Amino acid sequence: MARTRNSKSSSFISLNPSFFIHLFSLPPFNSLHNYSPRKNSRIAQTSPFLSFCFISLLITLTFFAILLITFTTFFQNPLSCTGTSSSSSPLFLDSVFAAASSRSGSVQDEQITLSTGAMVPLPAHGVVGNFSEEEEEFWKQPDNQGYMPCLDFSLKYRKASAKISKEKRKFLVVVASGGLNQQRNQIVDAVVIARILEATLVVPVLQVNHIWGDDSEFSDIFDVEHFKKTLIADVRIVASLPSTHFVSKQTINRDLPFHVSPLWLRARFLKQLNQEGLLILKGLDSKLSKNLPPDLQKLKCKVAFHALRFATPIRELGYQIARRMWIEGPYVAIHLRLEKDVWIRTGCLTGLGRQYDSIISRERDSHPEYLTGKLNMTHAQRRLAGMCPLNASEMARFLKGLGAPISARIYVAGGEPFGGTQAMQPLKNEFPNLLTKHTLARNGELTPFLEKSSTLAAIDYIVSLSSDVFINSHGGNMGRALEGHRAYVGHRKYIKPNKRMMLPFFEDSSVSEQEFKRIMKKLHRKSQGQPESRAKKIDRDVIAYPVPECMLKFGQLGVLKLPISGFQNK
Repeated sequence: MARTRNSKSSSFISLNPSFFIHLFSLPPFNSLHNYSPRKNSRIAQTSPFLSFCFISLLITLTFFAILLITFTTFFQNPLSCTGTSSSSSPLFLDSVFAAASSRSGSVQDEQITLSTGAMVPLPAHGVVGNFSEEEEEFWKQPDNQGYMPCLDFSLKYRKASAKISKEKRKFLVVVASGGLNQQRNQIVDAVVIARILEATLVVPVLQVNHIWGDDSEFSDIFDVEHFKKTLIADVRIVASLPSTHFVSKQTINRDLPFHVSPLWLRARFLKQLNQEGLLILKGLDSKLSKNLPPDLQKLKCKVAFHALRFATPIRELGYQIARRMWIEGPYVAIHLRLEKDVWIRTGCLTGLGRQYDSIISRERDSHPEYLTGKLNMTHAQRRLAGMCPLNASEMARFLKGLGAPISARIYVAGGEPFGGTQAMQPLKNEFPNLLTKHTLARNGELTPFLEKSSTLAAIDYIVSLSSDVFINSHGGNMGRALEGHRAYVGHRKYIKPNKRMMLPFFEDSSVSEQEFKRIMKKLHRKSQGQPESRAKKIDRDVIAYPVPECMLKFGQLGVLKLPISGFQNK
């Protein structure tokens, strides 16, 4: 690791003494040493005084110029996003990597710093060992192109923080619904909306998940104190609404349009908030605009990747299970999306035969509102349009096409697949080392959480985040969250199947296995987790694409070191 310079030394400007010798040799300074009392007496009386005044003025102007340069540089670069090492991992993650690989998985609560505050994966394995060229290519991590995290909030944002973080009159209550990762998205947006409206945020309320029957509260899933401390300079957060703001009947705003802007939010709610002191929002999913000012985009990254840390029991168990996968070498994590509700909503065939397809069809007919996407498409059309999740058989062939070794250890994230073991058998036949949180857990470790779908999803998230390769078979909130999180912690390999382009080759029996592999690799060569700008397409979420708002390119300078003061917006 390169040796860093003393930060204090950059505050001073040193000048060579010869500069001053040369300066005094020029007029009018030469009058100081060329002066003779026998020459013009008038000049003798005025020249020293004028020279003294000129020197004083020059020194004063130089002093103020140095101050101006120093403060301008500081305000333009409030965070020290400088390269300080030649390592390939962000420096502020190094200590966590070291701790994660040396412990048995226990996670201890420590003072919040950038090293301990961020939720980071176990370190990626290097491509070392008896691998073929094809297998090395499969495990190889993408080039991060020098992009590193950098949350450099503007001076205007930091000045406003002094007032907003002390707000005690206006309160925002948000009710978050859906599964774990859907709730995470809404919590991130809740913090941003509180910042926009300059209101105190009450710790979000998690609505009971009727599909999964999970009644977990915020504190059951997330570390509340860490959440509050990490955001202490951005938004004031309280555990509950003060009694002074309780009212017998309060309006719940649940009909927000999509893609609302900060301007719209202020125009719609600021008057009500100032008058009543309380605003309750529900149904925030995908309602806040994805195209926000840079400071608010950075705040979203700060919430998602730093503040929303899982509760200690979940982190401990999650990292223990992740370590059991990690200790044996590189592994793949896949999110198959084979749950019953996914088949109902997508309008696709399960691939398990008529009996199972009939069950899904009856459920879908009785709840047509569950169906998403276009209604006038056949099952085959939906599949070829990329609207269906890959089933186990398709995922097995896809992995083989990418060059995954048969001995690869594969972690399967997600809920119980519709069809049980039969649904997973085609994948297990090709890749026998198939593992889940249930097969990796020991001595009843999962027993307290078996009825808590959000906790189980959180464990999947931690294990998937630490995998060397992650493959998402069908979009979804978890896939998007991991896409951005893996990018933020060093652009870990993330493969998104190009189903529209590849599925026709699954049906073409004339394509040889070798040609099929060549096609699969070519189709996915540029979609393996390499840095991709959010600005490349409109309405991309910064949580999935943190470049460029939350990450800067440092080229060959090395890795990034962020001071904790930067995250406190001092």
